Amino acid sequence: MFICPKCDRPLTTVKGAPGVFWRCPSCEGRSATISLLRRNVPPEVINELWQSAKSGTLPRKLKCPACGNRMTEVPASTGHGRQFLDVCTTCHFVWFDYSEYAALPSLPKEQAWEETLPQEAREKLALLKIEAIRESAKDSSLGEREAEAWWQWIPGFLGMPVEQDAEGLGSIPWVTWGMAGIIAAVSLLAFFDLPAAIQGFGLVPAKLGRYCGLTFLTSFLLHGGVFHLLSNVYFLLVFGDNVEDWLGKRRFILLLLCAALIGDVAHILANAHSTIPCIGASGGISGVMTFYVLKFPRVRLRFLMRIYLWFRWVSLPAYAMFALWALMQFFGTWAQLSGFSNVATQAHLGGAAVGIVFWLATRKA
Repeated sequence: MFICPKCDRPLTTVKGAPGVFWRCPSCEGRSATISLLRRNVPPEVINELWQSAKSGTLPRKLKCPACGNRMTEVPASTGHGRQFLDVCTTCHFVWFDYSEYAALPSLPKEQAWEETLPQEAREKLALLKIEAIRESAKDSSLGEREAEAWWQWIPGFLGMPVEQDAEGLGSIPWVTWGMAGIIAAVSLLAFFDLPAAIQGFGLVPAKLGRYCGLTFLTSFLLHGGVFHLLSNVYFLLVFGDNVEDWLGKRRFILLLLCAALIGDVAHILANAHSTIPCIGASGGISGVMTFYVLKFPRVRLRFLMRIYLWFRWVSLPAYAMFALWALMQFFGTWAQLSGFSNVATQAHLGGAAVGIVFWLATRKA
């Protein structure tokens, strides 16, 4: 069942002369596939529309009636002036507000072979084509050898995920970029004498009162090595921009700070008498990542699988990646409490709990 992106009402199937399309009985909007449009609209119009949608430079706003991904809002010149059409590059659906479809130029009428079929057969054929496109879009990145961009090989070889089809941003993520820059700058400065920086400004559970509690903040900005810093900054940049865009800057800052604080509290409760300094922004970033996964569960993330000289890019939905991550954190907590690990996984779980709370509090906003 397809859903109207404007009214959230089920669309009805219409069998007309142009072919099979779907209409909203409330707002009179309609949705059609690119293949249907190619049979009825001049090819230069459709090609321009499709290339603009694939450019990645235009905003994504409405949800696709078929797959639920955000559609690209594309300006299109028609016989009635400039229109803004919504195109899904995943399942090739186009959404038209009332009267927008009628504004498109049309081809001289030619009878396609599909039109010789009975109406029921034409409808089933259209549904089969849509389903095939959707399945192809889901599986197209599984087992590929090549990355979509050269820089993706870097996080891929480091074992970090790459976003594949995340939603476009409606604003510049200044908070995410600024926080990543501050963390990188402070950590790089501390690398000149890292042991002294960790001992002086790390969070020590047995000494919470140091510097009037300022170590809750300074420990967030410090990292224990280059990879620790790179991975945390990378995860913040990958997940933070979309979360900031959806929550807004103030609520995003609140999420990050609360996740970092509760993560520290969880670590302290599990290691109340420890004198080992704890550092890193992982607790706060865990909260951001958890919110991202709950808000955008079907965004696909790519991982580079490597066995000696054999490698393949594998695509997973965000919720599957998060499930694996959560299992690793629970195992890490057991290892830490058993004395086999020094990674503060309780801080990760505490931050993740805050991400869940924020998602529950804002999901109907």
